[in-house]
Amino acid sequence: MPVLTAIGERFALERPLDGLRVAACLHVTAETAVLMGALQAGGAEIALAASNPLSTQDDVAEALRAYGIGVHARAGVDRAAYYRHIHQALDLGPDLVLDDGCDLVNILHTERTDLLERVSGGCEETTTGIIRLRQMAAEGALRFPVVAVNDTRTKRMFDNRYGTGQSTLDGIMRATNTLLAGRTVVVAGFGYCGRGVAERAKGFGARVIVCEIDAVKALDATLQGYEVRPMAQAALLGDLFVTVTGNRDVIRAEHLSVMKDGAILANAGHFDVEIDVRALDELAAEVQRGVRPNTDQYVMPDGRRLLLLAEGRLVNLTAAEGHPAAVMDMSFSAQALAVEWLAAERSGMEPGVYDVPEEIDHEVARLKLAAAGIGIDRLTGEQEDYLHSWRVGS
Repeated sequence: MPVLTAIGERFALERPLDGLRVAACLHVTAETAVLMGALQAGGAEIALAASNPLSTQDDVAEALRAYGIGVHARAGVDRAAYYRHIHQALDLGPDLVLDDGCDLVNILHTERTDLLERVSGGCEETTTGIIRLRQMAAEGALRFPVVAVNDTRTKRMFDNRYGTGQSTLDGIMRATNTLLAGRTVVVAGFGYCGRGVAERAKGFGARVIVCEIDAVKALDATLQGYEVRPMAQAALLGDLFVTVTGNRDVIRAEHLSVMKDGAILANAGHFDVEIDVRALDELAAEVQRGVRPNTDQYVMPDGRRLLLLAEGRLVNLTAAEGHPAAVMDMSFSAQALAVEWLAAERSGMEPGVYDVPEEIDHEVARLKLAAAGIGIDRLTGEQEDYLHSWRVGS
């Protein structure tokens, strides 16, 4: 992660976060550890909770503790422990917060309102989290400014599209050892993550069906050569289903009831709510846990078998290793620079959701290109004038 490492080295010299307390709810992985190290080098005191118990790497958590970072996470904990760990991270009394899915911010605004007076800003790095935060802001409920790190171009294009696309299929193949060529893959959601999954599945030789609620995205998928159908129709055809929407109950009882024998269900979108696992439990005559690592088999009363991966949680982080470090280098670099910017600007900001300044996005891309030894062109003086003056004719 050369870009984030370089930022961490600068932070160590300039100490832009001196005296600040940062509470984070993120995936506790090796890549996150590099981000935590950069923020600590900048002077921050940090408490970290896990945003997904199934992605937590216990060895990383232990290593971070050895470096003086308060980590409240353990792989495979239940829901009660998950929320307890978030509360423990918030016990730090943070000035700034980093979130992945908005659970930490939600708890701050519902159960730990005593801490809101001190919190002066935050960052959110997921699509679902941004959706929730914009709703909070629209209702006047959000009490501090939050930077939408997820909405940077470097994050959406590289993390969501390339990272999620590759790591999702990696997790599915590790969990099932299935051949994608010739299979019908149903992708629910055609945002950046869905595009990445669809592209990778198509590249493996799969027939891809896209399900969407957005007419523009559905048209985009159609013009890219994908078949577009409602889930009610796709449920009859799919061999593998991947949800990447950021919403709940995308695959419901009426879909599960008509799926093929052997259909595989995977989620790469939001927590464990996109596939209605409760309905799956109620429909099944028998549940066979762990028929393969990260794979549970649900036997229907008519004998059909449906395979649920990673308990309906994020398959790319549970059954695989998440995004490659090269992808997270850009996402977490944007996060680190956004924290630095927020620390400097927060006193003059009203509560709300803010875009990451464009210069941060460009700086991350510039540093990444430089680390890869790639050069790009620059505008000439005449070209600059042409772009910035309406007086110059064609």
